[in-house]
Amino acid sequence: MKTQDLRTYAKNTWCPGCGNFAILNSIKAVLKNLQEEGTPLENVVLVSGIGCHAKIVDYIDTNSFYSIHGRATPVAEGIKIANQNLKVIGFAGDGDAYGEGIEHLIFAAKRNADITMIIHNNRVYGLTTGQYSPTSPLGFKGRSTPGGSIEPPMNPLELMLTSGATFLARGCSNNIEFLQNIFKEALNHKGFALVDVLQVCFTFYNMYQYYEKKVYELKEHNAGDYSEALKKIREWDYHNDSPIALGVFYKKESVTFEERLSGYRSDKKDVESGIKKALSKTI
Repeated sequence: MKTQDLRTYAKNTWCPGCGNFAILNSIKAVLKNLQEEGTPLENVVLVSGIGCHAKIVDYIDTNSFYSIHGRATPVAEGIKIANQNLKVIGFAGDGDAYGEGIEHLIFAAKRNADITMIIHNNRVYGLTTGQYSPTSPLGFKGRSTPGGSIEPPMNPLELMLTSGATFLARGCSNNIEFLQNIFKEALNHKGFALVDVLQVCFTFYNMYQYYEKKVYELKEHNAGDYSEALKKIREWDYHNDSPIALGVFYKKESVTFEERLSGYRSDKKDVESGIKKALSKTI
């Protein structure tokens, strides 16, 4: 199969220059590669929320599910629990995931659910034409904050690390090849993986030149070291003028929620035995 065979009949309605195109082309290339390595596309399910990002499922010819705002994560978890043979990829925006849906991300990370979440983080509510989001910088002037936002931004990667995520990475829509490599590594990770993509909204918050000057690729970084990962994640807090690291911050092998659940189910006639078997899995 060629990458373009993943196209659908849907007309793309993203704004010219939108960073979503980079995410779309990157995930298409990765899905093609996964298929060539033996993963049937019918075993892939895409889940999206509400926002500009959500249209991505219209543009990729594979199984997909539209959830409501903030609920892409629990839908992805439910699909994975129902059929553990599926590779489930969730897409959400920064407002979608880090605003209304943040509690779901926290618990998915805590459980180590075996899903991959790709966050289209343009740091603005683009679909509703420019309101500030959870990752907008202090002083952001938008339609809802014409005088400038008085809230400092959150650092979602720090929150996800402390919540128990076993794979955390950051990419940028300025570099498609780099995104492809990160996406593939995230999809091959067993456990909860989150990739925060600095996806530029060309229309309402054009950060192309800023990111071009500030981003750098992580090198000689020990992704297995929690303290080192936290230090690198805190280097840029989505507001200050520090350099912005791209790459895999943290990666850890750990038992997944689905594995624990399977251990419980296997002894469902003996509840006490099933719980003990699930808990016997090493952290």
